[in-house]
Amino acid sequence: MRNVFKVAASVAAAVILAAGLTACTGGNDDLAAQYRAGTDKGYIAGDFRVKEYGQNDRPAAIAFAGTLEDGKKVSAADYAGTVTVVNFWYSSCAPCRQEAPLLEKAAQQFEGRDVAFLGVNTYDQAATAASFAKEFGVTYPSVIDVDTKSVTASFADVVPLSATPSTVVLGKDGRPTARIIGALPDASILTSLITTALDEK
Repeated sequence: MRNVFKVAASVAAAVILAAGLTACTGGNDDLAAQYRAGTDKGYIAGDFRVKEYGQNDRPAAIAFAGTLEDGKKVSAADYAGTVTVVNFWYSSCAPCRQEAPLLEKAAQQFEGRDVAFLGVNTYDQAATAASFAKEFGVTYPSVIDVDTKSVTASFADVVPLSATPSTVVLGKDGRPTARIIGALPDASILTSLITTALDEK
């Protein structure tokens, strides 16, 4: 009987651990298994990584096109010549909610300069995304990418498809200069990456 209780306790602990690791994928992926496998398919709480690309090892310029929450069409061409911050998020993702004010703070800091911010909502419909923006005071637009996933797919070589939240800084030529996997701990990290991209000749 004692062994039965031990097995039951072990199973219960495993279930609780798996539930705690579901984080912000928007699906039913077993993130613990993904982490051990090194597949980087989802966000794991506390996992924050920054990668800066040197000028000689940057990925090619990223072409993308989508529809904003207000129904307007947008594409990479609209951001030509501008340092563009692209943030992948959705409303029920707790780390996304945590970093939203930090992203907005950074956006305000670069207002009037050649910097643009664009959200990519990977899970919600337009009304939900607009409600989130109002709640958190987010002033920049977001692409609604839940149906086609076309914008998300365009960044697949830079950001794991289900790694939410993630942020990519695109240089004025549309090539990634840096990426952040996981939620921002503070705005200064992002503003430093943006400044570096702005200062490039």
